[in-house]
Amino acid sequence: MSQPGLDSREYVTFDIGGRLLGASVEDVHDVFRIHALTPAPLARSDVAGLLNLRGRIITAIDARTRLGLTPRNGGYIGAMAIGVERGGEFYGLIVDSVGEVLRISDDSLQAPPPSLDAMWRSVTLGVCRLPKGLMIALDIARMLDVPQRAAA
Repeated sequence: MSQPGLDSREYVTFDIGGRLLGASVEDVHDVFRIHALTPAPLARSDVAGLLNLRGRIITAIDARTRLGLTPRNGGYIGAMAIGVERGGEFYGLIVDSVGEVLRISDDSLQAPPPSLDAMWRSVTLGVCRLPKGLMIALDIARMLDVPQRAAA
């Protein structure tokens, strides 16, 4: 952790499949609970459906499936989501739980280890050692591009 004013960034922390992850607060527009979800016909397996967030229709993405983990059990109603924007489109990344906002110095982030799965390495900005374990800092833009790269 660092003192304000030094080269640092704030991260919204969240859990997906028992992994502590973080996204820059600059990438996160909202944190919300899903109250209703409409299925999206013919959508990819990682698209959970569409939802209305304060009058805006957004695509809900199961972050577990997007990251190659086992799909969420028990449905999506009541689940937590992180609202992000990419290319003028808004998305809700469905996560297992949302934690706190942490300020982390840039020099605390270490390069992803070579043993990390190639897809995970491609969406990781770095790894940070915290008192409660390791936090993987995600590159949200790259995470949202995963299926397009896989299809290319």
